[in-house]
Amino acid sequence: MTTPPDLIVVGGGLAGSEAAWQAAQRGLRVRLYEMRPGLQTGAHQTGDLAELVCSNSLGSLLPDRASGVLKNELRRLDSLLLACAEASALPAGAALAVDRTDFARRVTEQISRHPNIEIVRQEIQEIPSGLVILASGPLTSASLSRAIAALTGEEHLFFFDAIAPIVTAESIDMNIAFRASRYEQGQDDDGDYINCPLDRQQYEAFVEALLTAERIPLRGFEAEIQAGVRAGHFFEGCLPIEILADRGRQALAFGPMRPVGLANPHDGSRPYAVVQLRQDDLAGNLYNLVGFQTNLTYPEQRRVLRMIPGLEKAEFVRYGQMHRNTFLASPRLLLPTLQSRQRSDLFFAGQITGVEGYLGNIATGLLAGWNAARLRRGQQPLTLPETTLLGALCHYVTHADPKHFQPMKANFGILPPLTRRRMGRRERARALAERALADLDEFLRRNPPD
Repeated sequence: MTTPPDLIVVGGGLAGSEAAWQAAQRGLRVRLYEMRPGLQTGAHQTGDLAELVCSNSLGSLLPDRASGVLKNELRRLDSLLLACAEASALPAGAALAVDRTDFARRVTEQISRHPNIEIVRQEIQEIPSGLVILASGPLTSASLSRAIAALTGEEHLFFFDAIAPIVTAESIDMNIAFRASRYEQGQDDDGDYINCPLDRQQYEAFVEALLTAERIPLRGFEAEIQAGVRAGHFFEGCLPIEILADRGRQALAFGPMRPVGLANPHDGSRPYAVVQLRQDDLAGNLYNLVGFQTNLTYPEQRRVLRMIPGLEKAEFVRYGQMHRNTFLASPRLLLPTLQSRQRSDLFFAGQITGVEGYLGNIATGLLAGWNAARLRRGQQPLTLPETTLLGALCHYVTHADPKHFQPMKANFGILPPLTRRRMGRRERARALAERALADLDEFLRRNPPD
């Protein structure tokens, strides 16, 4: 590409590849920067675009599951990466699993052959001027991270992540759990909590299960997290609960599970310990386990956390994690169009926005590429309806409570609630799915992708 590009995309992962394709399909000359293979991340193994470094599954294909709905939205929006995933699919029942090598090869070939895309294998150390999409991912290089921090403010860029699980409100047994704040209302800045009470025997059994549960091995690029934990200073503010429990069997009872100031209204007793859950979305559909960051394996999280009274049938929409992750304080920095609030010609996409999951990364890349093309042509960038999963995801990461913002994947809990009669979980899921696609179809009728 001899002429200057119309758009620079930084990062050749899922979001950056989709963004570059969408903008190029709309006639923009795109320069896509990818630092691999010259500078590797510690997690990637090749120089291919859109390399999958974790699971090879893109989630359920069922039309009444959140990932199934998001796939249907991406089909309507003509996603390149979803098409490549479907072309490299493996037998996986009702899920879309891919041959990760074939998937990355297909994406790389499609991007490389596009006449409007130039791929440059080079690390970007500063945020370029002009129209830019930053999709550098959770393993953004140190140099670019410093440049982003200089633009946004150090306090708005996070590098290490210990995430607490999130459950659906309807799966909490309120015959056991109860609502209250410690020391009565007004003493906690965050308002009322849902409390799951434990007696001494239940607490000791829970701690024993926690101490013996299987943990996820830390990767090489995450070793500094563990080193900091051992040193007793680096990750102190949000230590995983199993690390706290290692310090002593009463550590949790004097930490995130302290029961002081709470009485159980069901029987008037004082719990020996409590697990508190805090509302995580505007609609009140999701609750996170306060202070319960964890690095247990996902099956162990299901087993151990369902030992908590009131959470025996908990439905998890996000499991706890502990990993290196670079992401923005998006509620303070981004618009639902994925534009920077500080600089309208700068877009962010993918995991750096606080979106989790392969499909979410692809989808935000698609929207950023579409909106960058619109901005280049003098049109207004688009905000998708909140009733669509992509619209809800962009709304969530740009409107969540900044004090407690953590990465989120697409799930039905972030959608606006239905106003119809009460219905069962699966019936409600089908209704949410139907509404999402109907509203997207109407949106596309008024704003056809060009």
